[in-house]
Amino acid sequence: MRILLTGKNGQLGRCFQDVLKDTNHELFAYDSAELNIADASAVAAVFQEVKPDILVNAAAYTAVDKAETDSENAYLVNATGTELLARQAANLAIPFIHVSTDYVFDGAAVEPYLPSDETNPQGVYGASKLAGEINIAAACEKYIILRTAWVFSEYGNNFVKTMVRLAKERDALSVVADQYGCPTYAGDLAQAILEICEQHEQNKPLVWGLYHYCGDIPTSWHGFARAIFAKSYELGVISSCPQLTAISSDQYPTPAKRPEYSVMSTESLKNIYIAPSKWVIALNLVISKLSLGK
Repeated sequence: MRILLTGKNGQLGRCFQDVLKDTNHELFAYDSAELNIADASAVAAVFQEVKPDILVNAAAYTAVDKAETDSENAYLVNATGTELLARQAANLAIPFIHVSTDYVFDGAAVEPYLPSDETNPQGVYGASKLAGEINIAAACEKYIILRTAWVFSEYGNNFVKTMVRLAKERDALSVVADQYGCPTYAGDLAQAILEICEQHEQNKPLVWGLYHYCGDIPTSWHGFARAIFAKSYELGVISSCPQLTAISSDQYPTPAKRPEYSVMSTESLKNIYIAPSKWVIALNLVISKLSLGK
């Protein structure tokens, strides 16, 4: 199978390359310098050259706070670029697997969001990602959109790596405790995407559409930090656990508003025979890799 991957240097892109290493699939991976997905002619040229059997879009503008003052670029990547990719996938009649975000919701729910629940993004990032979802649905029929949340891995910049770094530098930390979500290991998400690709290759019937893919156990950022410190101390990555203080979102203002509650239901994943991320197990794996300097 010939797989076209965009966003190869992000957390998901790098994990996806890892899970493909022991397979016979041909991967054609691009970063933003190699392919500007908002450039119609460049996108068309890549599709013409690669002639992929399936498209995995891991490219995204993810600077949530910066997007508030850089909306043009956020929409170029997350909405326009996604639409151009979707049109090319439709032209070749190939499946398009795309990753979206919990930020399409306003966070006012009191029970896990379903894929069918009403969206109401509170910032530019979420709005631009929602526009991308709408563009995909309008441009092609064979698509699977996976909304995810709180992504972490051994790669790039993420909450886990930030907490480990700060734990080495400080004796005390304050972390927001009134925002709830489901941490998601990028490696688990990458494996799920590969499984979807292989189901298509094997001509198994896929239920196209919108799904939620995230961790299996909800927590707060404060709870997540506590788990990170405990495992890091256990594995000798940090010499002591910093004193952890719970604070409210109001005490840690950011340019973009975060959803207070972005727990998403992964129940519908059973329709495509995919299991949610077991983030506690994955956290152990990531901390272990960090302890080895990987």
